[in-house]
Amino acid sequence: MADTSVTICGNATNAPEQRYTQSGMAVASFGVAVSSRKKNASGEWEDGETSFFDVSCFGRLAENVSESVQKGKRVVVAGVLKQSSWESDGGRRTKVEIVADDVALSMKWDSYANDGGATPKVRAAAIANDDEPF
Repeated sequence: MADTSVTICGNATNAPEQRYTQSGMAVASFGVAVSSRKKNASGEWEDGETSFFDVSCFGRLAENVSESVQKGKRVVVAGVLKQSSWESDGGRRTKVEIVADDVALSMKWDSYANDGGATPKVRAAAIANDDEPF
C-alpha cells in the first residue's frame, strides 16, 4: 500500500520535544490543531470542529523544528500518515501520526514579525550562511 501524503495548516499545540535515537539521529515531536471555518447562511464565519494531529520529524528537520516552532505558532506540515498499533492493558491501541517531510512557519497572518523571536528573515539568513550545499 502506498503512503498517504498530507498537508495541514494549523497551530502548534506544544513546543517540539526533541530527543535522540540510540544511533544519534534527532527526533522531534509536537502537536498541531487544525480548525475549519465556513460561512453560514447569513454570511458570517463559524468555527467548525478542531482536529488534533501528532507530528514527528527526523534528522536535520527535527533540529530546525525544535529551534523554530513554538506553542501557538501557525505551521504548515507536509508529510505522510503512519499508523502504528500495539497491545496495552489487554486491548489493542492504534495511533495515526504525520511523519513530516517539511515544516514551515505560516506567513498568512505574519505573526512572527513582532513577537521578539526569530523572524523568518533572520532564520532564512541563518540557513543561507550554512556551509552545506543545497
